[in-house]
Amino acid sequence: MVWEVLLICLGGVAVVAGCLVPNRYLPRAMPNDKFLHFAAFAVLAALALRIAHGRVEAALWLLGLLLAGWAIECLQALVPDRKFCWRDIGANAAGIAFAAACTGLYAGLA
Repeated sequence: MVWEVLLICLGGVAVVAGCLVPNRYLPRAMPNDKFLHFAAFAVLAALALRIAHGRVEAALWLLGLLLAGWAIECLQALVPDRKFCWRDIGANAAGIAFAAACTGLYAGLA
């Protein structure tokens, strides 16, 4: 569990840092922005679900991730060359839902 906590903290810092960098400092050849949001939040959600004890705690972790994604989008409005984007929040939510579904399927098979 210690590794999961360390990984989710480092991953969270990386996501926040990556999302709050002005576009002019990002590489020109970047993968699809929505895919990056989806993948990052899917990984964070999978780690959070490994840390959670029980359904209520898992739901709180997932809600917290969704709110963190919203907060990042709000902060992007303050960053040069960046703006708030509902589609990014949708990609974040899809990644969270994907991880939750995969974790639920895995738990059902185990």
